[in-house]
Amino acid sequence: MVYNTEKGTIVNPYSNKGNIRTFSKDVDPMELVWHQDKEDRHIEVLDGEGWSIQMDNQLPLVLSKGDRIFITEGQVHRVLKGKTDLKIKIN
Repeated sequence: MVYNTEKGTIVNPYSNKGNIRTFSKDVDPMELVWHQDKEDRHIEVLDGEGWSIQMDNQLPLVLSKGDRIFITEGQVHRVLKGKTDLKIKIN
């Protein structure tokens, strides 16, 4: 999430269609900030090359198609930009 000072709005670095979230390969890496989710999340990687996820105080984990990751409520984490669009399913 990034705050747009010109428009006074919050801009997400991704697009959502239902429970499918897509991060563009053209996203500004500065928009991929450390954050916490308000609920537990199960993530499934549907597509994307070169992307990683990093949990607080851990080294980044490369994401591959078919990976399933559990993120607990309040766990600090971020996504690191890859080479192609990243598409994930959130449950």
